[in-house]
Amino acid sequence: MNDTDLMHLVRAVDLAEAALASDNDPFGSVLVGVDGRVLFEDHNWTSTGDETRHPEIDIAKWAAANMSVSERAAATVYTSGEHCPMCAAAHAWVGLGRIIYAGSSAQLSVWLSEVGAPPPPVATLPISTIAPGLPVEGPELSLSARLRDLHHRRAARKAGR
Repeated sequence: MNDTDLMHLVRAVDLAEAALASDNDPFGSVLVGVDGRVLFEDHNWTSTGDETRHPEIDIAKWAAANMSVSERAAATVYTSGEHCPMCAAAHAWVGLGRIIYAGSSAQLSVWLSEVGAPPPPVATLPISTIAPGLPVEGPELSLSARLRDLHHRRAARKAGR
């Protein structure tokens, strides 16, 4: 991971913070083209009642509609949290390239258990289990404390504390 990667990864975590501020689960993602331009970014919209409104799904849909196969393969997705199985599958199906994540699924499981939050309804599996051919980097430990705090705050809100 280089300084440019870290910059985009910090932006993904900023988007996760924006998600939390708008009463959504704290996840954010950024799609960057081979030329380094940000092409698409978003955060979770699960407060709409649609638990599939993950930014990685929206990125996959946007990429499929707006990028060639070769452009998708050369792009990088920066995300605050390791893709869930649904998002990893979408990423692989549309042929997106490298994934760099700040927090891992394993870390998320620990952070949620620390505050007694229920586990997600879908197994927290590594991306490589769902899409074994994808190039993946993470977690970025310099962002762990910030992510842990976001997930603790979300769990507390959901529990009414």
